[in-house]
Amino acid sequence: MMFFIRVSEVNKVNEKLANPAPLGLLGFGMTTVLLNLHNAGFHPLDSMILAMGLAYGGLAQVIAGIMEYRRGNTFGTAAFSSYGLFWWSLVILLLLPKSTLFDGIPAPTGGAMAAYFFMWGLFTFVMFFGTLKVNRAIQFVFLSLAILFFLLTVRNLTGSAAIATITRYEGVVCGLSAVYTALAEVLNEVYGKTVLPLFPTKKQ
Repeated sequence: MMFFIRVSEVNKVNEKLANPAPLGLLGFGMTTVLLNLHNAGFHPLDSMILAMGLAYGGLAQVIAGIMEYRRGNTFGTAAFSSYGLFWWSLVILLLLPKSTLFDGIPAPTGGAMAAYFFMWGLFTFVMFFGTLKVNRAIQFVFLSLAILFFLLTVRNLTGSAAIATITRYEGVVCGLSAVYTALAEVLNEVYGKTVLPLFPTKKQ
């Protein structure tokens, strides 16, 4: 007796894709904390910050965005890819005026940076509404990030020292909330139970 086996049935694989969100959240969160600690005066703006912005804040989030695309998650693709490219653009804004390859390009004015941060704040605020069906932890990350961008906008428009101080520490809180959310997702998945709560919404 001969058995004919369909090739498609042989090639079927029960594929489980890893959750890329912790990678993206850690890349964003850790870089945000370190940058805002610099803004608060704890360390200078040196190659450590720029390297984090390019590698972990930038590249890691772009990779997470590509992985979210593979999982069919439009929100995650847009969010992680966009914020990864935000970090790259921020590093370029810092380095481009100092580059000898593009001599004559001036550094951005306060008004230009205000417009830059405002558009990122608007994007983040709208994206916040996409988190309302997820959990309170990720809602806090996006809402605090929107507030951070709007504070940066006001700081660049007014030059207020008080706003600048608030912005620095709000940025640290925002970054730490992303780190917490990422580690909670990792540990909860590893142990198969709630180790660190993410405070799910009632709709879940």
